[in-house]
Amino acid sequence: MNDQDRKRLIWTLFQRLDAADAGEAAALWRAAMTPDAVFHAVHPMNDLAGPEGLIAGLVGPLRAAIPDLQRRTFALMAGRFRDADWVCALGVFEGTMTGPWLGIPATDGLVNLRFGEFYRIEGDRIAEVYAIHDLIDLMRQAGINPLPAPPAGVPDIFPAPITQDGVRFDPAPQSETDASLALVEAMIFGLHKFAEGDLKRMGMEQFWSPQMLWYGPGGIGSNRGVTGFQRYHQRPFLTAFPDRVGGNHKARFADGTYVASTGWPSITATHAGPWLGVPGTGRQITMRVMDWWRRDGDALKENWVFIDVPHVMLQSGLDIFGALKSGDAA
Repeated sequence: MNDQDRKRLIWTLFQRLDAADAGEAAALWRAAMTPDAVFHAVHPMNDLAGPEGLIAGLVGPLRAAIPDLQRRTFALMAGRFRDADWVCALGVFEGTMTGPWLGIPATDGLVNLRFGEFYRIEGDRIAEVYAIHDLIDLMRQAGINPLPAPPAGVPDIFPAPITQDGVRFDPAPQSETDASLALVEAMIFGLHKFAEGDLKRMGMEQFWSPQMLWYGPGGIGSNRGVTGFQRYHQRPFLTAFPDRVGGNHKARFADGTYVASTGWPSITATHAGPWLGVPGTGRQITMRVMDWWRRDGDALKENWVFIDVPHVMLQSGLDIFGALKSGDAA
């Protein structure tokens, strides 16, 4: 089985899940996963063991809340990292939220649930999954702001790629794939220089298009241009976590002009300053992170970012789902 076969394997699963009811969806997951597979989900679900753990902890409750759930996939990629074969998917779930989920109240209307997923494939089955569902953004759609401060960026912009070419089943030229990965890895190295100096030393302009678009997670929001990125995300983030160490990836690979990575955790840091309205605590924290990038020529044009914000907040002393349960969430 090659990369394109593995993409078709996951794509076929997606199509069948879209057409399935709750019982059929459970059967599809049982058939797709190895018995000992682990699904690493966001807080408060966290690690779900085997197909039955996934069905009981995520698939069943989510389907009960959004019975007509379907996914809109923006990008589907395959590649190899550290002797493992991976497929990753980026997009949004869509459906009518007629019931509560994880304490988030029903909206009785259409909702979008942003997703980022990495599947480790063994043979023709799923052996491991890392997935971030943007629960903070779903809360926003339900009229709840669980964070002390509003997002600095625009909260509701999270589109498909400008080029509309994120799902392909023909092999990309290896030269394109290599160029994309090299650019992203050079950019990641540049990010690490903040510990040695100011933002100028990071040299972001050499990696990013002047018209770059950064699509941030719920609680942070999206922005445009290097200046917007630095003002609304990068500077506050690096001030809050100045000693952060990142790039601890479970998977990182390119497929044509796209690159994706995830770390679980990807970042370790000291929460030294305010972030998303939560004052610095001095605590050591970790971050589960996912990124998708699209290269345009010699520069990065688009970046979709996922952070398990509820998990970071829990480590910083803010129990978002505890507040939801007690009725203290705004």
